Amino acid sequence: MFSLFKSKPLLDAATVQWLFDCYAWALREFDARVFREETRLVLPNDRFFPGRVESIDGMANLIFDRVKAYAGVAHWPTRLVDGRQCPAQASAQLVIAGPLRGSRGVAPQAVEEGQRLQVPYDPLLVNNPEGMIASLSHQLAHYLATLATTPPPGGEQNWPQMTEVLAVFLGFGLMFANSAFNVRLPKCGSCAPQPVDRQSFLSQYDTTYALAIFCVLKGIPNREVLPHLKGSLRGFYKKAAKAVVADQAALARLQQLA
Repeated sequence: MFSLFKSKPLLDAATVQWLFDCYAWALREFDARVFREETRLVLPNDRFFPGRVESIDGMANLIFDRVKAYAGVAHWPTRLVDGRQCPAQASAQLVIAGPLRGSRGVAPQAVEEGQRLQVPYDPLLVNNPEGMIASLSHQLAHYLATLATTPPPGGEQNWPQMTEVLAVFLGFGLMFANSAFNVRLPKCGSCAPQPVDRQSFLSQYDTTYALAIFCVLKGIPNREVLPHLKGSLRGFYKKAAKAVVADQAALARLQQLA
């Protein structure tokens, strides 16, 4: 009779297994040392994103520079472009000499504009900083994933979802959880009505669970997470963190990799 009172799982078992598999893949592919020693939980506040520029383009670049630094790819040659203009993506393959991520990465001394990685942004998101940060970090996670030596869990059909998990792995989980709305951004200024939110591929609960895996692995207590997480997700996060700790076999696997 007591089975009637067992709590319902937060997410289905297949999704939880996939999230752990994504972390295991990321730890193998993208330098577990950098994750362990350098990756931080990025907070949506002025301490992590100081300064202000009056122009939209200047503010976007200021945010992007901080996102690159926290993602561990400050040495990547990039160029932020206005996505409303439908820019042609650079055809050249991104070439990184030395480590892909981390403080040991070496920035190239001279890079032609055509060899820079173009990263489009929507100027409307400048007024939604968390959405902007999530959008930019998701794009960096996409390009990082293309440099992996092995296929990601779930295959190509789950690519957008996997790269969101990878962005959470890079430290941006709070922004993804707080800004998870299924609103598609237009490709050009004339293509659709102006949106206010970023496009998301994972549900807010999937993202929050991925955030819990990150924080448990990094030993970050709830008190450092919950004040920065939107209120409607705080209860779910606390349960997710407990579930991650209780999943001893899956957690031990990640701890061994990290």
